[in-house]
Amino acid sequence: MSGAPLGSEIVKAPGDYLRGERCWERATTGPNRALRVAIGSCGLGHVRRGIEAWAEDTAAALHRRGVNVSLFGGAPGPGLFESLHCMKRHRGAARSVARVFRRLGGWRYGLGSAWDVEQTTFAFFLWLQVRREYDIVHVQDPTTGKILDHLHRLGLSRPRVILANGTDESVEWLSHLSAVQELSPVAASRWPRRGGNRHPAVFCVPNFINLKTFSAGDQEVARRRIDLPANALIVLCCAAIARFHKRIDYLIREFAAFAEGYAGAAFLVVAGAREADTDAVIALGRELLGERVLFLVDLPRTEMPQLYRAVDLFVLSSLFEAFGIVLLEAMATGLPVICNDTPTFRHVVGPAGLFADISKENGLARALLAMAQPGVRGPLAQAARAHVEANFSERVVVDQLLEMYGRVAAIRPL
Repeated sequence: MSGAPLGSEIVKAPGDYLRGERCWERATTGPNRALRVAIGSCGLGHVRRGIEAWAEDTAAALHRRGVNVSLFGGAPGPGLFESLHCMKRHRGAARSVARVFRRLGGWRYGLGSAWDVEQTTFAFFLWLQVRREYDIVHVQDPTTGKILDHLHRLGLSRPRVILANGTDESVEWLSHLSAVQELSPVAASRWPRRGGNRHPAVFCVPNFINLKTFSAGDQEVARRRIDLPANALIVLCCAAIARFHKRIDYLIREFAAFAEGYAGAAFLVVAGAREADTDAVIALGRELLGERVLFLVDLPRTEMPQLYRAVDLFVLSSLFEAFGIVLLEAMATGLPVICNDTPTFRHVVGPAGLFADISKENGLARALLAMAQPGVRGPLAQAARAHVEANFSERVVVDQLLEMYGRVAAIRPL
């Protein structure tokens, strides 16, 4: 994504790449009141994944900066957010609706899957909350963002909508929206440069992490609290406990192969959300690893910092992600990382990573054998937190979010 940044003039939507100028102050001072921002996530309160972590972290960071921000979720929870009604993706009603409408082309209008049904029903109740008094709605759920953006274009909703592309949607799908936040330069570079105006306005702003919450600590104390073996090499993976995409079954098999060739004691911890095949994945882990594996299903995020402090290295077994907040959490705690060798992972992990082709059998096992050596993982661990501080800290990224909000708010109506 190259080219000179735009000047301070108000941008006419649809726009070009919008970056470089500080617009937050211009958009929130003078005769206009301060912008009111809504952060929404339909899974917040009943799902523990990256999107929900992003919503909580973003709203909290904006609040600390004095932004007039509200956080909306899909179920009551311990956080300070407003719960809205929606048909939950894991319940029978949402699945039944999706099953019926899937045969009728439901994917075209937000009813093609149980998650689509949850997003669509959440979008309706979120619209009722934000349609008059808010200026910006910021979401990562793609169907929710699409619906709210369409309502804005119809003149039925005041706030402009920004979709943070945490689900790696295609450029073709995203091109129908008004404003898109890509999370890495790799993703942003997919957008073709064309002369004249076009939709959408595209921003490149990464995810971030709270460095006070995720920081190194006493490993021995952390292991005692979680009841982990004191003298073992402990490997951690944080991801939905499922075969599809997160490939936890592959992780288990590769760890078993690694443990056979490793002279010391090794232990695997997998922490993540429950999926339809979680029980089968856990059964595979018990079969191949016995007592050398611990599964932590739906572990509250408040307990994650202690878990990171207790382990020696972090592994992400998925072949690709749009970003990967768990990578930031691990590196902020001082952990070296093993992940697939992709441009996005290289951008996010940087000098803290050992990159391998883990699409192949024994690819991860060989990487684990290499990382088991203190001389290999030591320098990576030392570089981890500094890399996050420089590129993905709250201090660095929230400035970029405020600039993005100011630019989107300054776009003239079509």
